[in-house]
Amino acid sequence: MKIKELYKSGQPVLSLEIFPPQVDYPLESIFVTLDHLVELNPCFLSVTYGSGRGDRPRTAEIASRIRQQYGLEALAHLTGVGHSRAEVDEILDQLIAAGIENIMALRGGLPLGDPGFDRAEQGYRYAVDLIRDAKRKYDFCIAAAAYPEGHPESRRLSQDVIHLRQKVNAGVDVLITQLFFDNRVFYDFMEKAQRVAINVPVVPGIMPVLNANQIKRIIYLCGVSMPASLLKLVDRYQHDPEAMAKAGVEYASNQVQDLLKNQVPGVHLYTMNKWAQVSEIIHNVKLR
Repeated sequence: MKIKELYKSGQPVLSLEIFPPQVDYPLESIFVTLDHLVELNPCFLSVTYGSGRGDRPRTAEIASRIRQQYGLEALAHLTGVGHSRAEVDEILDQLIAAGIENIMALRGGLPLGDPGFDRAEQGYRYAVDLIRDAKRKYDFCIAAAAYPEGHPESRRLSQDVIHLRQKVNAGVDVLITQLFFDNRVFYDFMEKAQRVAINVPVVPGIMPVLNANQIKRIIYLCGVSMPASLLKLVDRYQHDPEAMAKAGVEYASNQVQDLLKNQVPGVHLYTMNKWAQVSEIIHNVKLR
């Protein structure tokens, strides 16, 4: 089933994101997490693309097993960075052979600390190029990323929204946003998106703040802002992991509750493979 069909029901769609274990960990370790997440009755699960080339084949394998073993739809991430067009062509063949109908098409982050990396020599400089090729080759349902505060490499949010419109024109069916911590940022972004006639579902992506050091690193890499209310929580509980996780669950629950009141098409939770805390959030907002 193509996940775009799920958003036609009029009911909020719950989706959860997991990431594969690193290549030196057994693949089966992720299925302990999946067993718990599946009990929350998500509409689909998305599987991120490994940062290392050895990790990447695990995305397709996990996505395929989600469908076969759990009977859920899977959204397999695919990034263009580090791949030639021929390699992507082969990966698309593998996904179709594995029964995967849904892909999250991303450019991917540029390698850090790699002075020899030449972006000009890459098969895909931008996500829109990957989207066009994937749509041309097979009838995938394609999701893509949206950036409520703008892509870190974009100078102006207004220009970023135009680039987003180009993704939709290229064949994107669903947009899932990068994490944000202030819902007003999302609502302002949606006004800008509507002005340029972006008419596909735009799903807010929420990441609970469960670890102070981890979230600081993510904020640095993604270029997202932290409202004063959340910053105070992080400062207060950064040396108390248990209290930090509890406060993070409450903050994310309030975020999701407000989004649902404002009739978003769904909520996408970046689980960081933390099933227990994600379970609390879903229980708090009664979204199953």
